[in-house]
Amino acid sequence: MADFTNGFWNIYIVVLSLLGIIGCGVLLYSQSKIKVVEGAPADGTTGHVWDEDLKELNTPMPRWWMWLFYITIVFALAYLFLYPGLGNYAGSLGWKSTGQYEEELKKAEADYGPLFNKYLSQDLKTVAADPQAHAIGQRLFLTYCAQCHGSDARGNKGFPNLTDKDWLYGGEPDIIKTTIMHGRNGQMPPMGAALGSEKDVENVAHYVLSLSGSTSDPVKSVLGKAKFGACMACHGADAKGNQMLGSPNLTDKIWLYGGSADTIMETVRKGRNNTMPAFSDFLGESKVHVLSAYVWSLSNPQTSVK
Repeated sequence: MADFTNGFWNIYIVVLSLLGIIGCGVLLYSQSKIKVVEGAPADGTTGHVWDEDLKELNTPMPRWWMWLFYITIVFALAYLFLYPGLGNYAGSLGWKSTGQYEEELKKAEADYGPLFNKYLSQDLKTVAADPQAHAIGQRLFLTYCAQCHGSDARGNKGFPNLTDKDWLYGGEPDIIKTTIMHGRNGQMPPMGAALGSEKDVENVAHYVLSLSGSTSDPVKSVLGKAKFGACMACHGADAKGNQMLGSPNLTDKIWLYGGSADTIMETVRKGRNNTMPAFSDFLGESKVHVLSAYVWSLSNPQTSVK
């Protein structure tokens, strides 16, 4: 990327932009005059005829049409003088998109900050029961969370379903808020080498399937149980997981990446690495508070919005 940040590209963009605009002006001027064609007839044509009677007239383009293009050229030059567009030149007005964005944020904070601060002083379950807060939380969710978890919050491959009560780190309101505020980084280490062989990986996968009552090979399941000891440090001896570590419960039929033998083998063999970004700096605690209440309400619909 360093090749695109040196001074050459600044000059390249400036020259290319200005030559393009000037070139348009030269082209327009060249087409605004009647061309003298040697040997052309005196009837105002170029002497070119197609389909027996279709003659090409030797006349310039309409003046009104030409002036419209001249106006656009003047506008382009004025715009590039006032606003950034010529390489590193910042424009005489000093306008920046980031500056406009920050101004809009300040205005929004002045308008809506008191409302969010009111909810921040309330318990999350109380906020979840407020219809207005629920509507605000839903809009925040659709804006910032739906890309991964879906507009219905039911997740996708690699992204958890937020409408059930299966939580990797816990589903209490405060824990959900911590997750949104600070993010999570869930790691499943590759266990292929630790288990020994590809056959052992397959046997463990079938044992994991058997834990939730899913279809599995009984012989492979028995063989895999002995090798599952390498997984107990995270998932526990009962395979019900550990919310302190974010390790999933393997005894239900809820799968983040899929519950087929091949998918489980891939997970065991290669591991997984999931990242939930932190929103504390981007949204601020007051907005995260309302968003957390909404997310909690998705799996607790009977005790949330009244």
